[in-house]
Amino acid sequence: MNANLILLTLCQGLFFTNNVTFIAINGLVGLSMAPLGWMATLPVMGYVVGGALSTGLVAKTQSRFGRRISFQLGLLVAVFAALLAAYAAWSHNFWLLVCATVIAGYYSANGQLYRFAAAELSVESFREKAVSLVMAGGLIGAIAGPNLASRTKGILETPFMGAYLALAGVAVLGLVVISFIRFPAVPPKKAGDAVGRPLADIMRQPIFIVAAATAALSYGVMNLLMAATPLAMQVCGFGFSDAALVLEWHVIGMFAPGFFTGHLIKKFGALTIMSVGVLLNFVCIAVALSGIELHQFIVALFLLGLGWNFLFTGSTTLAMRAWRPEEKDRAQAAINFFVFATMALTSFASGALVTTGGWTWLNVGSLVPVALAGLALAWLGLKQRSDRPASA
Repeated sequence: MNANLILLTLCQGLFFTNNVTFIAINGLVGLSMAPLGWMATLPVMGYVVGGALSTGLVAKTQSRFGRRISFQLGLLVAVFAALLAAYAAWSHNFWLLVCATVIAGYYSANGQLYRFAAAELSVESFREKAVSLVMAGGLIGAIAGPNLASRTKGILETPFMGAYLALAGVAVLGLVVISFIRFPAVPPKKAGDAVGRPLADIMRQPIFIVAAATAALSYGVMNLLMAATPLAMQVCGFGFSDAALVLEWHVIGMFAPGFFTGHLIKKFGALTIMSVGVLLNFVCIAVALSGIELHQFIVALFLLGLGWNFLFTGSTTLAMRAWRPEEKDRAQAAINFFVFATMALTSFASGALVTTGGWTWLNVGSLVPVALAGLALAWLGLKQRSDRPASA
């Protein structure tokens, strides 16, 4: 770990403080203003739709201006979006809130690249651990996000307006931190420079297909359950402080393993660790289906976070074997687009399922993306095994 990685870890923590707070409050604010109950998670969906729509633009700014300026632009947008969301809460304007979260998605599209930037700030032999350790910075969000939402939701007359204003302050702090990080300089573009393979060729590689699919599905199932948890717990009679506690343990599960996931991937391989992540997701769903007591919500969401960490960290290190340096911006944007598109679908589905079918059917539906992730890993494992003798 060097100073740049430590600062990037802090930026990751501030980014997930924003994410966790958004997830903790957007569904509840949406429910209080939505014309229809099933629309409650549209503000959550808006956040990831904005991220999906921003991936191409972010790739261009990263390629042209480099990591630091692009990340700073994302944080400036985060400040504006948080202030707009605060105004939407104050004016009780549901569609303005959705608009604010769509705009905030630009920040999310930038923040999702922190993990790839980590690999560029370390020597090659430390790459897996650098990615894992920077992702562990999300632990800051695990503690700060739920507590920030809890402590600021009632400080102003309008519920949750104070939380949105606090997020603007978090983004300003991120701007300060990112300004001290020394990212590799953007090499000047010259005529005749290698531009790499067409994106379609990169995406046709089995390793890219599985890395993108597992990254998207791991985020999809996590988002499906996490976005609906505050709503489900409210229906079950739990207070907001209980939901904040569950989300806190969930995000601890997401990022605490970051201190050793990189070591496990280096020792056992990405596919093995990702398979453990699939298994943990199945156990999470089994616990969630076993009852609706507070301890069951806590255990299920903690296991959900653990499974996500193993799958997402593994998919990130797997993906970095699919492109050359000159191809990274386009390839990373493509992976993040699939992640955001899946999150958008599951954000909408979580609200619709939990308000119509309930918590049980939401968990049953989650079995589908988990099973698909498992099948993708099995396919790549078999393909690599069959290709090995041919390359020997």
